[in-house]
Amino acid sequence: MARLKVFVTSDGLTDFVVAASSKAKALTAWDVRQDLFKTGQARETDDPALVKAASAKPGEVLRRPAGTHDALAKVKGRKAAPAGPSKAALQKVADLEARLEAIDAAHDAAQAKIERERADLDAREEALNAGHEAKRGKLDTALSAARQAPG
Repeated sequence: MARLKVFVTSDGLTDFVVAASSKAKALTAWDVRQDLFKTGQARETDDPALVKAASAKPGEVLRRPAGTHDALAKVKGRKAAPAGPSKAALQKVADLEARLEAIDAAHDAAQAKIERERADLDAREEALNAGHEAKRGKLDTALSAARQAPG
């Protein structure tokens, strides 16, 4: 088993003490992400009173007023996170999902209408072009015949 070390940090009002096998485990116990040891805000201690109290409860964060020699007390645990989203949050999500579905359906309908109109315009353009080509063909034939006619 790894040897326990006792670590101390302070927020200026309260000293927090924990017995842990490493600095990383002490930071985890304190629930901090910043490396307080690197910034000098935390340190290992060999104070006999702190070592005795913290070693009796390894991994548990103990506290006392900063700069005093008062007895250490257990840090109150944080409230557990709710098991899941509230009913109101679930209802809000359901309402927003319904609105998104309605918007998507309206968008799809509008897009289908545009596609139908585009197909109609393409058909009209094709008919117009066919009629134009037929007339142009007749006129080209008549023009050619007129040029070749003895005049």
